[in-house]
Amino acid sequence: MDAAGSQVLDECAQYAGQHQSGFITTQGGNLLCSKIIHLLSNKDVKSQVSKVLNECEQRMYKSVAFPAIGTGRAGQSPAKVADEMLDAIVEFASKKSVQHLQTIKIVIFQTNMLKDFYESMKKREDLDSSTTDSWFSMLKSLLWGKKQSTEKKKPVILEKKVNLVTFQICGESQENVDAAESWIKDLILKEQSETTIRNELIGSFDEKQIAALADLQRRKHVTIQLDNKLSPPEINISGISRDVWFVLVEIQTMIQKMKDAEEEQSKAELLSNLVEWRYLGSNDTFVAFDKRTNMQLEDAKLAKKPYLNVKINKKNYKVDLNTLQAHDNQGKTINIQRVSRNEGEL
Repeated sequence: MDAAGSQVLDECAQYAGQHQSGFITTQGGNLLCSKIIHLLSNKDVKSQVSKVLNECEQRMYKSVAFPAIGTGRAGQSPAKVADEMLDAIVEFASKKSVQHLQTIKIVIFQTNMLKDFYESMKKREDLDSSTTDSWFSMLKSLLWGKKQSTEKKKPVILEKKVNLVTFQICGESQENVDAAESWIKDLILKEQSETTIRNELIGSFDEKQIAALADLQRRKHVTIQLDNKLSPPEINISGISRDVWFVLVEIQTMIQKMKDAEEEQSKAELLSNLVEWRYLGSNDTFVAFDKRTNMQLEDAKLAKKPYLNVKINKKNYKVDLNTLQAHDNQGKTINIQRVSRNEGEL
């Protein structure tokens, strides 16, 4: 209050009896803010934080900064206060009606309290690790500021996403500030990991694979960098260790599926030069199946399967591999034939 100046003290005295909502609002005075919301003493920290957040949204404020409410003269447990403050922020962030408030800061001067707030956030992140676009993601966007995404000009280029977090460190001396900075850097380095995938198939990524990478980058809050100019092309993943390894497995699975598809296509191409399956078309002439269906029919025959479901002219048919006839669900029958490219019809 001393830093805010006499003007704020005068306003507090003026509005002292007008606190039906549990708080009064004054100008910022000498502080670098437009308004100050003064809370009445209350053990229910969650309720107080919720009231302030709703007031800020109603007044269309873009940002708000809280102290660790109740940990001073009120003597409340920092761990309890951390849980209640973050509970209130989570509930507020979950509301679809929130449009104006973009940044929420919790200012902690007491070093020993940092662990309590860190553990409270960590606990929520662990519970939330399996969800997509969840309340924890919204919580982080409020605490760290919302980032405006930029639309990709070219769909085959993976946009580099880097969400910056700014730490504002205050201390009694430069030595204390430096020590806090060093502690934060060490904590970040312990949590961070980086790995690289090199594979020729990365150069064949199309819009579908690029979109999948962008989705992984967004959901898991990692940075994915794709370089097609190298030989072989590579993908670099960096972020929190467990998220990096999750994304690594997902991309390796993606590449394996591409490899399997290429091998299947090669097999289908080779087989089409040896055997051709055909169906009787509308002109009483036989028409070749596409190469993939051709391979499936041949594989089914070699495996001695009695039936195989296929598509003929975009309609579903069930092929009897013994009678070489295809039937649809309306009773229509189409004759099928298998032709060896070397020996004629079989």
